[in-house]
Amino acid sequence: MSEKDTISMQLVREALLQTCPAGQPDAGLLARAGIDIGQLERPEARVSAESYASLWRLLARRCNDEFFAMDPRGLRSGSLAFMCRASMAQPTLGEGLDTLLAFLALMLEDLQPSLVRQQSLAEIVINEPRDDPRRAFTYFTFWMIVHGVACWLAGRRIPILAVDLRCAEPPFCDDYRVMFSENLQFGRPCTRMIIAADSLDLPLRRSADDLQRFLAEAPGNILVKYRDPASLGRRIRTNLLHLDPGAWPDADAVARQLGLSLSTLRRRLGEEGQTYQGLKDSVRRELAIAWLSQGERPMAEIAERLGFADSSSFYKAFRKWFGCNPGHYRALNPGREGPR
Repeated sequence: MSEKDTISMQLVREALLQTCPAGQPDAGLLARAGIDIGQLERPEARVSAESYASLWRLLARRCNDEFFAMDPRGLRSGSLAFMCRASMAQPTLGEGLDTLLAFLALMLEDLQPSLVRQQSLAEIVINEPRDDPRRAFTYFTFWMIVHGVACWLAGRRIPILAVDLRCAEPPFCDDYRVMFSENLQFGRPCTRMIIAADSLDLPLRRSADDLQRFLAEAPGNILVKYRDPASLGRRIRTNLLHLDPGAWPDADAVARQLGLSLSTLRRRLGEEGQTYQGLKDSVRRELAIAWLSQGERPMAEIAERLGFADSSSFYKAFRKWFGCNPGHYRALNPGREGPR
């Protein structure tokens, strides 16, 4: 099995925590999902996305809850279908998300989401009545549902700029970074996902047949369709994230490193809906948000590290990206720890 189509066994264990009596895994249920119980305690083991999706469906039927019994009210069987049907009737992704989040806020007790627009940024914020944060798996399962449905509604992946979570960082985050963003921050004052606000204007054109196909494949399609660790674009993004922006190679150098011609590089990225310049801009935006959130890092240093000639050029680019200046963004996000 390729990494692209697999899920860590650690997520399987998380899914079983509140759905199996006394925390004891059900060997028969796991076997029906195609999961070897003997592999359950192996941290490095992985299962197919299809098996994890089967487990999700089996547990949902057992508990009458599509949210792994992680909320006092939960999401009764049929909730995913209902929220998709209601959301796809809206004209734009923003209105579809408003409908989706309103339904989740009505159904769930501990997680009360809302869509907040901040100039050119949009935040899906989870308000929580309880003081103690949920575990990371609870938040990420919530984001998996919301982001997966949003991507399906729009017919494309919605890039995630950052994810903040109230809980402490769990021992395992690799799959979460592949599914969502490299820019995950833990121990934050609130839990939220940040996307570009212009994606909210995307039109929705889903049909009843589209919905039927989506639900027939759910949640497996959510798990793998809108993330692709093997994609060329992701490989290039990963390489860029490990280099200082000032040292990023040009497209010719990237093509040579990959053993491709420049035209083949452009064609293959185009097939993924990407360009090399677009990937560089995306990584710069992600790094800008992460570094601005380190309150002690001077603006001039951030501008220099991002490869800008001076602070003024950085300010202009940031305003173009997000519709506000870097200082305003930093004021909205005080005290956040930067990436390790």
